[in-house]
Amino acid sequence: MTTSADLHHRYRRALPSFVAPLYAEPISIDRGEGSYVWDLEGNKYLDCFGGVLTTMIGHDNPAVTKAVQEQAAKVMHTSTLYLSEPMIELAEKIGAQSGIPDARVFFTTSGSEANDTAVLLATSYRKSNQMLAMRNSYHGRSFTTQAITSHSTWSSTSLSGLQVTFVQGGYRLRSPFRDLDDDEYTTACVDDLVQLLDMTSAGDVAGLIAEPIQGVGGFATPPDGFFGQIQKELANRGILFISDEVQTGWGRTGEHFWGYEAHGVVPDMLTFAKGVGNGITLAGIVARADIMDTIKALNFSTFGGNPLSAAAGLATLDQVLTNDLQANAKEMGARFHAGFAPVADATPWIAELRGRGLMWALEICHEGGIEPDKDRTAAVLEACKDHHLLVGKGGLYGNVIRLSPMLNSTAEEIDELVAALTAAVADAS
Repeated sequence: MTTSADLHHRYRRALPSFVAPLYAEPISIDRGEGSYVWDLEGNKYLDCFGGVLTTMIGHDNPAVTKAVQEQAAKVMHTSTLYLSEPMIELAEKIGAQSGIPDARVFFTTSGSEANDTAVLLATSYRKSNQMLAMRNSYHGRSFTTQAITSHSTWSSTSLSGLQVTFVQGGYRLRSPFRDLDDDEYTTACVDDLVQLLDMTSAGDVAGLIAEPIQGVGGFATPPDGFFGQIQKELANRGILFISDEVQTGWGRTGEHFWGYEAHGVVPDMLTFAKGVGNGITLAGIVARADIMDTIKALNFSTFGGNPLSAAAGLATLDQVLTNDLQANAKEMGARFHAGFAPVADATPWIAELRGRGLMWALEICHEGGIEPDKDRTAAVLEACKDHHLLVGKGGLYGNVIRLSPMLNSTAEEIDELVAALTAAVADAS
């Protein structure tokens, strides 16, 4: 019988050195059901990371599984060169849900490709290679998206045809403005943006791309209204605003369906990926028609919006809307916070518990300050696994534990999460 150890050995021999599994002794994922997964040895885990916020409404969700099986029995692939009803229907529904007027949808296979397309559109529309992005951001691993990623841990190259300026964003804990209140913090960041534009740009910046809550950056969460104030300055200069909703979309924040909605602004474009297919490869971009139509060259997507992925997307979106999983994310997020906040407050090395809905993070630092404690973070990660809880890790310094339970999590599962995480924190203490 194949074991997790066997797979790890084969993993290291077959895959490149720049990819690595979590944990000192990596685990396999053999099967899943709802919020739980089992490894090859039969160990059961509560999955509160979902393959990096991708399995969003539970493993082997009956509605999604049925939709994929039925579509697979008909046709699995066509490409955008042919009329595919699942692709067109999904585009119609996402466009209507996006809040963007006169929306057009282009499907891709990953968030990186979606963000790459957004930059292509912005620079073509504005006829400029100048882009703005947020400090502590992550937008993908493609050549273009690496240029707009402000995260040295994940930056593979500094080469780019873009001129990128990184502005102050939502990561307050390490910002020079961290001691200001919400309104003052936002004002300081906008003032910094104005100065950067005046001093470092040629006056025709194409766009700003931003995550409403920074994912890989450790779920850094700006004050509500932050991007509304930023967008006012962008609009004064004709600069496009792109909301990277790869991790914040589909109701995960609880308060809103899209992360951008917390800020009183409608973006010119938004990108999506991860959860919408509940594990099936599906991503894309929504933009106003005049922006999307700026591309005049022949174009198509081989795998973007393929019938199998679109069927999964339609079933997932229907489950989210029909069962009001956004409201559940808000309720269960509040339950998690009520249960774990006292533990975080009583633990001197948890510098910050932040997030909203079902998107939470704890930043771990040496006691008495904000110096990152990577070793303690690794200990918490391993302890969570020992208590049969799967979580993620992130942050600029690898010192943030990330939690993203399924949007249809139950109260019992949230209580199980709180208990396991509390025990892991105790172990790491």
